[in-house]
Amino acid sequence: MGAGKIKNFLRKYMMLIATVIVVIAFYFITGGQSLNPDSIDRLISQNAYVFVLGTGMLLCILTGGNIDLSVGSVVCLAGSVGAIIMQTRLFGALIPWPVAIIVMLIMGLLVGLWHGYWIAYVKVPPFIATLVGMLAFRGLANIFLKGKDVIVENKDFMNVFGGSDTCYVPDFLKNVGPALEIGGVNLNKTCIVFTILLALGIMIYTFVNRARLIKNGYKVDYLAVVILKTILIVAVILWFGYKLASYRGIPTAFIWIALILAVFAYITTKTTLGRNLYAVGGNEKATRLSGIDTRKVMFSAYTLMGVLAGFASILVIARGQKAGPTVGVGFEMDAIAACFIGGASAYGGTGSIGGVIIGATLMGVINQGMNMAKTPANYQKVVKGVVLILAVLFDVLMQLKRKGAKKKKVKKNAIDVVTTEEGGAKS
Repeated sequence: MGAGKIKNFLRKYMMLIATVIVVIAFYFITGGQSLNPDSIDRLISQNAYVFVLGTGMLLCILTGGNIDLSVGSVVCLAGSVGAIIMQTRLFGALIPWPVAIIVMLIMGLLVGLWHGYWIAYVKVPPFIATLVGMLAFRGLANIFLKGKDVIVENKDFMNVFGGSDTCYVPDFLKNVGPALEIGGVNLNKTCIVFTILLALGIMIYTFVNRARLIKNGYKVDYLAVVILKTILIVAVILWFGYKLASYRGIPTAFIWIALILAVFAYITTKTTLGRNLYAVGGNEKATRLSGIDTRKVMFSAYTLMGVLAGFASILVIARGQKAGPTVGVGFEMDAIAACFIGGASAYGGTGSIGGVIIGATLMGVINQGMNMAKTPANYQKVVKGVVLILAVLFDVLMQLKRKGAKKKKVKKNAIDVVTTEEGGAKS
């Protein structure tokens, strides 16, 4: 492998390599506790909101490096309204929890429509529009809550969205055949089967998609590289599934996270909206001149961000089993960091759902590892800040390198044109 190929490999997989290094480092720092099954389980449930909000934040960032500063406040506002509804009686009976779910999603949708209108059609800078939302919605949530916490007690709600000790997918295969035991630990059969099917699905998709790209004339990675990458991904999935199966199985929060990530991975890669998001971030003026309504694209990005913030509020109050004035504080920074650490460009037009997964996982591992190592809270903030600035610095350096290469290419083409013209004149 030449020096250029090594550089391209490192640029493409730098944050994935960094995640592996951090995981290994915290494994030794915590004496192996960070990779215990219960630690893996907590990593999922405690960081569910980061995956969801990071997905929505990616859509905003793709449009040109724009962000949404209000998502933490929206989570607080929607969560507080949902918790209050679940405590409210109507005709002598508590309002059913699905009604609260619908209201929280609608609130997120309305916030997204509000931001989308001001940003896309009135041309208010996203930073200002969402900063206003950050302050206003936090204040509105405190008005509803009257400065007090509201406890969530509905067991069905918490079981479905991951907020109780029983919030796991039942082991439907428990009584089918003999017990599955490894190392003296009984494994959750449903989790094992799901893990194997997921690994097989990824393998099949990888090679079928590669064949499709070759057929359509696209450039693809070498087969050996694809095989090695697929083996590593499958190995991680199987290990991850084994850890969950040896604890309590699949957390319901994981199902919701996987569903959100799958839906938006499809949207960003297979739909017109997804292509337009990248186009607007790459060159908004050229995209507009090509006939695409860039205002509608921007409006859609912030609308979807609002809906995902509403959904994140469901997971958060289920996990915390309460809504309170401080819920959601700092969530916007976690979501932004997950995107940039995962490879999204601060200039827009670059980023992926896979990157969000890597970024959110790295942030979760750092948070959990430092908590286990009993690192003071202020030092934790310093570490996360350093990780974020390094990720953004890497992106800036890559952008400068690309611009430099582009200038050299333009200059070389200009010299070739002049040389050709002079040669023609002499002849």
